[in-house]
Amino acid sequence: MNHPAHNKLVSFIWSIADDCLRDIYVRGKYRDVILPMVVLRRLDALLEPSKAKVLEELAFQQNDMGLTELDDNGLRDASGYVFYNTSKWTLTQLLKTATNNQQILLANVEEYLNGYSANVKEIIDKFNLKTQVRHMASKDVLLGVLEKFTSPYINLTPYDKEDPDGNRQPALTNLGMGYVFEELIRKFNEENNEEAGEHFTPRDVIELMTHLVFDPVKDQLPPVMTIYDSACGSGGMLTESQNFIKDEEGAIRATGDVYLYGKEINDETYAICKSDMMIKGNNPANIRVGSTLSVDEFAGICFDFMLSNPPYGKSWASEQKYIKDGGDVIDPRFRVILNDYWGNPETLDATPRSSDGQLLFLMEMVSKMKPLEKNSAGSKIGGSRIASVHNGSSLFTGDAGSGESNIRRHIIENDLLEAIIQLPNNLFYNTGITTYIWLLSNHKAPERKGKVQLIDASQLYRKLRKNLGNKNCEFAPEHIQTIVDTYLSLAAQERQNDDAGIAAQAFDNSDFGYYKVNIERPDRRNAQFSLERIETLRFDKALSQPMQWIYQQWCDAVYKPGCLNQHEKAILAWCEGNELSLNAKNRAKLLNLDTWLKQQNLMKTAQTLMAAIGTDVSSDFNQFKASVDAILKAQNLKLSASDKNAILNAVSWYDRIAEKVIAQKLKLSRDKLDALMHHLDCSEQELPDFGYYSTDKKGEFLTYETNADLRDNESVPLNDSIHRYFLAEVKPHVEEAWINLDSTKIGYEISFNKYFYRHKPLRSMNAVATDIIALEKQAEGLIADILGIDVNRL
Repeated sequence: MNHPAHNKLVSFIWSIADDCLRDIYVRGKYRDVILPMVVLRRLDALLEPSKAKVLEELAFQQNDMGLTELDDNGLRDASGYVFYNTSKWTLTQLLKTATNNQQILLANVEEYLNGYSANVKEIIDKFNLKTQVRHMASKDVLLGVLEKFTSPYINLTPYDKEDPDGNRQPALTNLGMGYVFEELIRKFNEENNEEAGEHFTPRDVIELMTHLVFDPVKDQLPPVMTIYDSACGSGGMLTESQNFIKDEEGAIRATGDVYLYGKEINDETYAICKSDMMIKGNNPANIRVGSTLSVDEFAGICFDFMLSNPPYGKSWASEQKYIKDGGDVIDPRFRVILNDYWGNPETLDATPRSSDGQLLFLMEMVSKMKPLEKNSAGSKIGGSRIASVHNGSSLFTGDAGSGESNIRRHIIENDLLEAIIQLPNNLFYNTGITTYIWLLSNHKAPERKGKVQLIDASQLYRKLRKNLGNKNCEFAPEHIQTIVDTYLSLAAQERQNDDAGIAAQAFDNSDFGYYKVNIERPDRRNAQFSLERIETLRFDKALSQPMQWIYQQWCDAVYKPGCLNQHEKAILAWCEGNELSLNAKNRAKLLNLDTWLKQQNLMKTAQTLMAAIGTDVSSDFNQFKASVDAILKAQNLKLSASDKNAILNAVSWYDRIAEKVIAQKLKLSRDKLDALMHHLDCSEQELPDFGYYSTDKKGEFLTYETNADLRDNESVPLNDSIHRYFLAEVKPHVEEAWINLDSTKIGYEISFNKYFYRHKPLRSMNAVATDIIALEKQAEGLIADILGIDVNRL
């Protein structure tokens, strides 16, 4: 369907709304009537020619056969479709026989709706159409709406027709229906100042995706093909894929059967998709309604081809309970097995942040890829191909070890990613952001194994004469051919012009991976007992602010039973007034006398230690700690490790010239030392680079406490060595740093800017100065003209 016809049809439908529904519905609610009526008329028009046959079959089953339950198969055969209507009515007949009595008309319309087969009744229910029909009848506009939708000047069927004036009315294809739906939704939402929630995929993008998916295997297509869309919307991508395969004039011309499957969460778009599946003779039962993420509707089924444009930037927080139980992923679609730095397999979380679920849809499709099989000659056959549209977030969001990175890593390390194509901005209707097509396959051609191709087609487009929503450009057929040829050739290509053309490069899978490793530095601390520092121990660190306020109000009375309970309302009111959000546990802890007595005892213990050790500043925390341990032992003072650390932290602080704080002294036998060096893949002389420092005693090593504030992390390419990188890039600048190899995580990200950005040199100062002077002269002349001054006479 071309754009002029599309716009004309949308305008006609919109005029129906304005003519009949004004003052009955607010403009933003026109959709509640218009969308279901478009679908209903589409189905009704197809059934009109076979109405007599269906009624004849109905009479045969009821009268001659005496059936109490109708035989669906016979009625479907009579209608010529997988749906039918057993009432005596069509929309045209309802209009012709209507009177001014709205109650009779309503009864006839309801009889007509109830006559549909179960699969159409579900569509009617999803649209809540019966409620709208009753409302229109009560407002005396039902007849007018019927008249408009049965007009011979509107063609909602998938076949060409002529209007009464002999003008050709083009067919409304499934994709065309999607265009109409998208444009109507956009107009409806504009009336409500809302953004359209759908990201309808334009025909040119679908055409590109179908070429990318099917062209490389056009000579090896299976005799029976299954195609799946995990976010199918109105079904345009599915039916256009089918049309592409079956096109008698196309390059493929497949003769086998094609079965379409889809899942859609929106009731309206699901109803439109299902209606078109029925019209085209596809099995509507393969289109399911509901959340793809919450329910694995097609569990255990694998598909040959998958094409999808999932929602991006959309929260999946409401669906987390179906996917995760606390921190554990319970849906196997979103778990992956990956090796850690040392090659040990581990099961990892493959869920992105809850604010954007687009990568979950990709993992859903990956989980449904067909495994490869061997044919009689021993060659591998089968497998699946995927094309999925994403925004830039899927390329780089998420650090090493995150769900997003784990997804990218799983896909790339399993050699599933063939190519990513960057598309022009403003190519889609409801978003102007940069988008990408991900192309996946588990049966790569030999020359593609171990490689990923990046194609920058962002400058390849032609402008539209009139914008369609956000869409202001499109691919011409030659652009699609250029992209497909570039993909098929797998050759590097430079863009000749910064503002036009295409660029492409192929990379090894490992080029996108990196090690993220923590670089540690030793903690250095001064320590000193003082009354001010000890006083901070009176309050629990997590409740310091409210406890300080409470103590200021009631002083030592807080240590008496009943005081806190007496002032509970005032305490909680103060917390609320100061926007301190305390959960039930912290609230109980704050009002518990034991909490206060514990902190008081901790403070008194510190006072005892100060009396024994004194108030001198120590620049050797190791000695200071040893003195504390000795006093505690001598005076038989019992402290838990956490309480002792609380005292030491309260009276110490970082000082870059203080002594390093020792964590451990390790005695390593030869076997343990060899095992450590094997683990770190280093020599004994290189152990300091990994935080192990030899003492004068044989086999003894020191490790130091780390200072979290000084911790840094480095991203080291997978193709590099962490140790070599450290020696070259870190140690020359921070001598006392070391590698925390056990913290190493592996991440993957893809940056188009990194590979395709072309630096534009800054203009020279002379050129800039010349422009400034020219602008200044223009401004002076303009001011003189405004004031009517002759500059030459000044």
